Amino acid sequence: MATADGPLPLVLIGLTVVSGLVDAVSYLGLGHVFVANMTGNVIFLGFVAGGAADISAALSLVAIAAFALGALAVGRLGWNASGHRGRLLAVSSCVQAVAVGGAFLVSLALFGVRDGIAAHALVLLLAFAMGLQTATARRLGVPDLTTTVLTLTITGLAADSHPAGGMHPNTVRRLLAIAAMFVGAFVGAVLIFRVSVSAALAVALVLLVLNAMAGYRWSSSTAAWTAAK
Repeated sequence: MATADGPLPLVLIGLTVVSGLVDAVSYLGLGHVFVANMTGNVIFLGFVAGGAADISAALSLVAIAAFALGALAVGRLGWNASGHRGRLLAVSSCVQAVAVGGAFLVSLALFGVRDGIAAHALVLLLAFAMGLQTATARRLGVPDLTTTVLTLTITGLAADSHPAGGMHPNTVRRLLAIAAMFVGAFVGAVLIFRVSVSAALAVALVLLVLNAMAGYRWSSSTAAWTAAK
């Protein structure tokens, strides 16, 4: 991992695992909706407009709106963090952990999470958390680690490869990002099918709490990598 970004690449790989977990929860546990992949929700809305009957337009709209609200919140947090990347990570991870923790409590308290208010509450909380995460990754500015989107990562692997005449920059990082998303989705699916939605959310929450603790530790660091790019 590049020293210019300090420990941030490892942290963002962990957050990519979280993305796989929460999208497994939303897609497999709540129906056809994503909370991290907004491209999918826009496509779902197009399907609904075209006549698809097994997709909830309401859930997709809630996800998009909550995601945008989370991204907006990071815009404010970015100013308050005074350009310090460790501080931004700490504050954002804490807020994100609270949102996912709220979703975890909702999943424990309400049965039949596919239905009605519970499903909408879970989508709202999780999409808000993922909006926070995606906007934070964008502000941290670590190349090839958006934590929620792999299309450009896979494109980069092919377009920058030796057969294409490239120099293979960040190949290991890109492969780790793809693997992290796969692992998160795999673990999420296994927990949802064999244990519960709450179990998958619990794993995501643990990862976020660890990130928040690390961010808090780095929030007062004066290392070169903590300065905004």
